[in-house]
Amino acid sequence: MKKEYARTVVSSERVAKSKSPLSEGVIHGGIIYLSGQLGRNPQTGELEPSFEKQAERVLDNIQKILEDAGSSMDMVLKTTIFVVDPKKVAILNPIYSRFFSEPYPSRSCVTVAALGQNAEIEIEAIAVLPKS
Repeated sequence: MKKEYARTVVSSERVAKSKSPLSEGVIHGGIIYLSGQLGRNPQTGELEPSFEKQAERVLDNIQKILEDAGSSMDMVLKTTIFVVDPKKVAILNPIYSRFFSEPYPSRSCVTVAALGQNAEIEIEAIAVLPKS
């Protein structure tokens, strides 16, 4: 028997749409669970041309989705980062620090063999909604 639960789908018109069968995010119990974001330009749908630009776009996309859901980057509890080249995490860290401030969210970083669309980085996030 399938159990039902209350959930709200999160979406933003300010990010590139995925062709995969997924929600950009789901809110349940005051927590926002964001799907992994790639560094795709919202106007063209194409990946940004470099790791640095992809990382900036990924974090900008996360920020836009959270804002449209009524939250913000300072409400992020946890991120999971997927990278193809672990040496590029050193490039990511200063970019990441521009989007998050102390206390930083908890974070995992995983090296993978490949990402969809030949992306170099993907980040998913879990955040809370501010109390009303």
